[in-house]
Amino acid sequence: MSASGSDMTNAVLKPITPQLVKMESALREKQLSQDISKLLGKPSPYAIDSGDVLSIVVWDHPELSNSATTATGMQAGTGADASTSATTAPPAGFIVDHQGEIQFPYAGNVKVSGLTQEQARNLLTTKLSKFLRQPRVTLRVQSYRSKRVYVDGEVRNPGLQAINDIPMSLMEALNRAGGVMPTGDQSQIVINRAGTNYDINLPQLVKRGVNPGSIMLADGDVVRIRSRDESKVFVSGEVVSPRALTMHNGRLTLNEALGESGGVNPLSGDGSQIYVIRKNGTDQVVYQLDGRSTGALAMAEGFELSPKDVVYVAATPLANWNRTISLILPSALSSAVGVLNPLK
Repeated sequence: MSASGSDMTNAVLKPITPQLVKMESALREKQLSQDISKLLGKPSPYAIDSGDVLSIVVWDHPELSNSATTATGMQAGTGADASTSATTAPPAGFIVDHQGEIQFPYAGNVKVSGLTQEQARNLLTTKLSKFLRQPRVTLRVQSYRSKRVYVDGEVRNPGLQAINDIPMSLMEALNRAGGVMPTGDQSQIVINRAGTNYDINLPQLVKRGVNPGSIMLADGDVVRIRSRDESKVFVSGEVVSPRALTMHNGRLTLNEALGESGGVNPLSGDGSQIYVIRKNGTDQVVYQLDGRSTGALAMAEGFELSPKDVVYVAATPLANWNRTISLILPSALSSAVGVLNPLK
């Protein structure tokens, strides 16, 4: 154990056995099966809310529509005055105020928050029917401004995404953001809703038969796609090519890590002392694999690594002895040369 460093002497040592591989696999599966039922649902019609701008047209009554507001805004001025007017003028249409109401001629204050476009149109038609004969009303959301989600991390176009009449699923939000970049880790997607984080592993969801399109986002959700660089594994010691490896969508086995590093160095590596150093909270756990034992290859393939794991291959006693001698001999040789050739 001394070949693996002094830090490992204080850690818990666990030999990698078929039983441990099975137990670790069950524990990992339990961690991946986080309850995301609160995120799943079916698309529902868009509900109007405060801040939305409605376009309302009453047929055969142009004086009641918002076209007059539009015309006024267009004739506000020319040149610099027109530019200033365009940026300061309110949007054409009927804005839903903070109480969820709009003010409409004859109908007065109409509560539309929480209603679909069809429900709001029917309500306005009923109110206008008291003053107009068989009014025909067209109502639609002209500008969606009440509900938003934020997409951050490894996407091409991070930023705010407005929820509109197209249901805002997780896949829709990622698509509007330009898709996940090659540097993004699709197994490390976090959705924050009302202070609670939900970890989403897209490949794992598909494997379990869950359609990612059924994850519906709500107003105020924050979606973050983590970088693959946050899930690196470090391979050091007596391997052919020590390096930092990125996990493949959150998965990398011990066998794959050794293979991508060229394997155990045949000249200096001790195949019986292959260690995986893992920090678990404030504790440190060290797993040891005897690569010369029967079934070692199968155990290495079944043992999945975690982000920030360190794979370390110790040197053979002979390699350690050769290195010690190489450090001692040059100093001894220098002393001998100094005796034979004293300074004049």
